[in-house]
Amino acid sequence: MRLALAFSLAISVIAPLFVAVSPAEARQTVTFREDYSPGTVVVKHSQRRLYYVLPGGKAIVYPVGVGRAGKAWFGTRYINGKRIKPAWAPPREVKRDNPRLPDVIPGGVPANPMGAAALTLSGGEYAIHGTNVPGSIGGFVSYGCIRMHNADILDLYDRVGYGTRVVVTR
Repeated sequence: MRLALAFSLAISVIAPLFVAVSPAEARQTVTFREDYSPGTVVVKHSQRRLYYVLPGGKAIVYPVGVGRAGKAWFGTRYINGKRIKPAWAPPREVKRDNPRLPDVIPGGVPANPMGAAALTLSGGEYAIHGTNVPGSIGGFVSYGCIRMHNADILDLYDRVGYGTRVVVTR
């Protein structure tokens, strides 16, 4: 009985970790004939898609979660930080809306909303990051950050560098 209980507890702790790092289902290379330089990241908010522009009129497209009504932003930013398993400190607005949140959630724990990695953006509190809630991908769900499947943020993380241009469109 004790062994069965221990096994059940171990599965309940470990199983969510496997879900959090499962590969994304919709990442693919597509034709992309818009006027952006290769290496640019383009987020199309209404489509809930992120495009990493490749040479030759192609792009890798990833499904994403984006800012909910009243929280979305549009414009150009640049990647100014890259973090694997980042800790997360809730921004003031998030903490005000959720006062029970701790001041910092350590990186690498299942409760951390940043997931496997984060690419921080210039000009504010926003990032492109993973998530430990993969069901949120495809929705209008955040306070302005761009959420990706953990496998996808790790893929994009390897493709981009500091100074990469990020354009968020409607």
